[in-house]
Amino acid sequence: MGRTQKGRRTMNMLTLAANGMTEATRRLDDAATRVSAAAKPGSDVDEASATVEEMEAKLQFEASVRVAQVADETSGRLLDLKV
Repeated sequence: MGRTQKGRRTMNMLTLAANGMTEATRRLDDAATRVSAAAKPGSDVDEASATVEEMEAKLQFEASVRVAQVADETSGRLLDLKV
Protein backbone atom coordinates (compact mmCIF):
# COMPACT_ATOMS: atom_id res chain seq x y z
CA MET A 1 0.00 0.00 0.00
CA GLY A 2 1.42 3.38 -0.99
CA ARG A 3 1.82 6.38 1.27
CA THR A 4 -1.02 8.19 -0.50
CA GLN A 5 -3.42 5.36 0.33
CA LYS A 6 -2.27 5.37 3.95
CA GLY A 7 -2.76 9.14 4.07
CA ARG A 8 -6.30 8.74 2.75
CA ARG A 9 -6.97 6.01 5.28
CA THR A 10 -5.79 8.34 8.06
CA MET A 11 -8.13 11.08 6.81
CA ASN A 12 -10.99 8.56 6.65
CA MET A 13 -10.24 7.54 10.24
CA LEU A 14 -10.34 11.19 11.32
CA THR A 15 -13.65 11.68 9.51
CA LEU A 16 -15.09 8.58 11.19
CA ALA A 17 -13.82 9.79 14.56
CA ALA A 18 -15.34 13.23 14.08
CA ASN A 19 -18.66 11.73 13.00
CA GLY A 20 -18.60 9.39 15.99
CA MET A 21 -17.97 12.28 18.38
CA THR A 22 -20.76 14.32 16.79
CA GLU A 23 -23.21 11.42 17.05
CA ALA A 24 -22.17 10.69 20.65
CA THR A 25 -22.69 14.34 21.57
CA ARG A 26 -26.18 14.28 20.02
CA ARG A 27 -27.04 11.05 21.88
CA LEU A 28 -25.74 12.47 25.16
CA ASP A 29 -27.78 15.65 24.72
CA ASP A 30 -30.94 13.65 23.95
CA ALA A 31 -30.38 11.36 26.93
CA ALA A 32 -29.68 14.28 29.28
CA THR A 33 -32.93 15.90 28.15
CA ARG A 34 -34.77 12.64 28.92
CA VAL A 35 -33.13 12.33 32.35
CA SER A 36 -34.18 15.89 33.13
CA ALA A 37 -37.73 15.19 31.97
CA ALA A 38 -37.85 12.04 34.13
CA ALA A 39 -37.31 14.16 37.24
CA LYS A 40 -40.58 16.01 36.67
CA PRO A 41 -43.63 14.76 38.59
CA GLY A 42 -45.91 12.58 36.49
CA SER A 43 -43.26 11.93 33.86
CA ASP A 44 -43.45 8.64 31.97
CA VAL A 45 -39.78 8.82 30.93
CA ASP A 46 -37.67 5.84 32.07
CA GLU A 47 -34.81 7.48 33.93
CA ALA A 48 -32.78 4.27 34.08
CA SER A 49 -32.77 3.74 30.31
CA ALA A 50 -31.94 7.42 29.75
CA THR A 51 -29.03 7.13 32.18
CA VAL A 52 -27.77 4.01 30.40
CA GLU A 53 -28.00 5.90 27.11
CA GLU A 54 -25.87 8.68 28.63
CA MET A 55 -23.21 6.15 29.65
CA GLU A 56 -23.26 4.52 26.20
CA ALA A 57 -22.89 7.91 24.53
CA LYS A 58 -19.94 8.73 26.78
CA LEU A 59 -18.24 5.46 25.83
CA GLN A 60 -18.95 6.10 22.15
CA PHE A 61 -17.35 9.54 22.46
CA GLU A 62 -14.29 8.11 24.24
CA ALA A 63 -13.89 5.41 21.57
CA SER A 64 -14.12 8.02 18.83
CA VAL A 65 -11.47 10.13 20.55
CA ARG A 66 -9.22 7.07 20.64
CA VAL A 67 -9.75 6.52 16.89
CA ALA A 68 -8.71 10.15 16.32
CA GLN A 69 -5.61 9.65 18.48
CA VAL A 70 -4.59 6.55 16.52
CA ALA A 71 -5.14 8.40 13.23
CA ASP A 72 -2.98 11.25 14.51
CA GLU A 73 -0.23 8.84 15.56
CA THR A 74 -0.43 7.11 12.18
CA SER A 75 -0.19 10.39 10.30
CA GLY A 76 2.85 11.32 12.40
CA ARG A 77 4.50 8.08 11.36
CA LEU A 78 3.68 8.79 7.74
CA LEU A 79 5.35 12.17 8.01
CA ASP A 80 8.41 10.51 9.53
CA LEU A 81 8.56 8.16 6.55
CA LYS A 82 8.41 11.04 4.05
CA VAL A 83 11.28 12.96 5.66
